[in-house]
This record gives sequence, C-alpha cells and structure tokens, in this order.
Amino acid sequence: MLLTTLLAATAGAGIATVGATIAAALTAIGAAYGISKIGSSAMDAIARQPEAADNIRMNLIIVAALIEGVALFAVVVCFLAI
Repeated sequence: MLLTTLLAATAGAGIATVGATIAAALTAIGAAYGISKIGSSAMDAIARQPEAADNIRMNLIIVAALIEGVALFAVVVCFLAI
C-alpha cells in the first residue's frame, strides 16, 4: 500500500528514480546503524579496559571512516542513477 502511494506521488519521476531514492535512504540508515553499533561497542570496551582506550579509539575511527566511505560511494551511485 505504501509503495503504491509512493509511486503514485512520483508518477512523473519514473521507477528508477524512486528506486535510487529508496536505495540512498537505506544506505544512509545502514551507515548510521553501523557507526552507532561501533560507537557503543567501543565505549563498552573502553569501560572494560581503560588502559586500551587509545588503541580502541584508533580502531573506531578507522572503521567508522571505512563505513562512511562505502556509504558515500553507494549514495553517489544511487544519485547517478537518477
């Protein structure tokens, strides 16, 4: 029902545009969820072992940057489809 309403609202846009927009939104949501999981796990690990905070923080930043990079590429590809 929601998909038909969305398609009816964007009748002139075409199915590829709607698909690319949904894919870009899902990519952003997935990246936000991934970074939030990494952040919460890193805070838990730092709370358990405060002496390893520097190493955990460095790994957190590297992995978060990789997730952001993949999400950026995915969003760019989705917008190129539009």
